[in-house]
Amino acid sequence: MAEADLTQDEADALIVLPKIRGNHETTYYPDRGGILIIPLVSTDKKENFLLDIKRGRIDLMKVTYQNRARQAVILIRLDLGGAPHRNPDGEEILCPHLHIYREGYGDRWAGTVPSESFADTGDLWQSLTDFMRYCNITEPPDIQKGILEWTR
Repeated sequence: MAEADLTQDEADALIVLPKIRGNHETTYYPDRGGILIIPLVSTDKKENFLLDIKRGRIDLMKVTYQNRARQAVILIRLDLGGAPHRNPDGEEILCPHLHIYREGYGDRWAGTVPSESFADTGDLWQSLTDFMRYCNITEPPDIQKGILEWTR
């Protein structure tokens, strides 16, 4: 399904829909260059979602967290430690920044990260916890830190 196939009302409804882990497997936060894709499901089991965690290969603080619906539609994406983003209107948004689905544009618009929802974007683990809460993941998946550097 293409991103343009969702209306803003549909996307907004999917964003606020409570989501729970799709299984009870333990997964490990990805190491350098790693990607983790975790299945989620709505509490009524009618919608499937994915939680993606992508780790930078060189810069350990470069991370993307995103919540997708219907396999390919990015509803929300948090970029940490990366380059600035240029919105379709030419405005440049520094990193960290947050992308929220916008009808006709998908995830091509970014804004500043709301400090009232994200306690410390320099802390990857806290940012993941805050991101899951922001996406309304009410029963988070079991993600373990593994053996990683978690320093700033």
